[in-house]
Amino acid sequence: MAKQPLAEVFGFPIDNQSEEAQRYRNLKICPFNNYVPNCTKDKANAPLGVCSVLHNGGAVITCPVRFREQWIIVEDAAGFFFPPKTKWTSISEVRLKDVVGKSAGNIDIVLVSYDDDGQLLDFGALEVQAVYISGNVRDPFDFYMEDPEANVNLDWTGKPKFPKPDFLSSSRKRLAPQLLFKGGILHSWDKKIAVALDRAFFETLPTLQETKKSEAEVAWFVYEMQHNTKTDRFALTRYKTVYTKFNESLVQITVAKPGKVEDFVALLQSKLDHKRISTPPTNLRLDQML
Repeated sequence: MAKQPLAEVFGFPIDNQSEEAQRYRNLKICPFNNYVPNCTKDKANAPLGVCSVLHNGGAVITCPVRFREQWIIVEDAAGFFFPPKTKWTSISEVRLKDVVGKSAGNIDIVLVSYDDDGQLLDFGALEVQAVYISGNVRDPFDFYMEDPEANVNLDWTGKPKFPKPDFLSSSRKRLAPQLLFKGGILHSWDKKIAVALDRAFFETLPTLQETKKSEAEVAWFVYEMQHNTKTDRFALTRYKTVYTKFNESLVQITVAKPGKVEDFVALLQSKLDHKRISTPPTNLRLDQML
């Protein structure tokens, strides 16, 4: 386990003390195509500029904006949605509504193709899934930012709520609901879906049943962070792509693998035994209850 949790802060590894890295930290700039030049994560006036955290010796992306590096994810998604040489563009944060007009959430990025007259021909949805953090990442971030050069080797071991990736919550509270609600509507319209996510997160998911790209309804674009020793920065790199059908992948992600029913029965029996010992039942005659 790493002594400290931070991998990148404002786009640079925390041990990168170059003038460029210092400038980004001082100005709180986001280098990954945020809606505005500055980082706005958590608080606009005091942004939590943690792009990724350390886990098993690698960097895991915890900010969805981090996936926008050089817009690789959009290029990859377009290659899945549209034929080669198609004219296309992207639109961010598009509201999706159900049949009664109730919001099913915003689609992270919608890619649209169009003809020479600018008329829309087709579209596909790209969902970006960063990883939730369990614990408190604000405290080590604030401590590091007090003096990045002096605190680069901060030892956060033993601190309460040591931050780490929460893969289970990321799938159950974010990814699964997105596929159920937004994905369900898009699938009913016969529109393709692309999901961009971190390799470490993807490897915690159930094994997905793969299909051919030509028959796929969902493309899982799995990225990893590779450290470039020349620039001393992490580079977003596509690790692999997994093509699946919608319904099959939804079932595999949302349905938990059952444990042994005997273990559950044993648990119930132990609780029943405890209940009988600690709170013996009061036996009343029928005439006492009337």
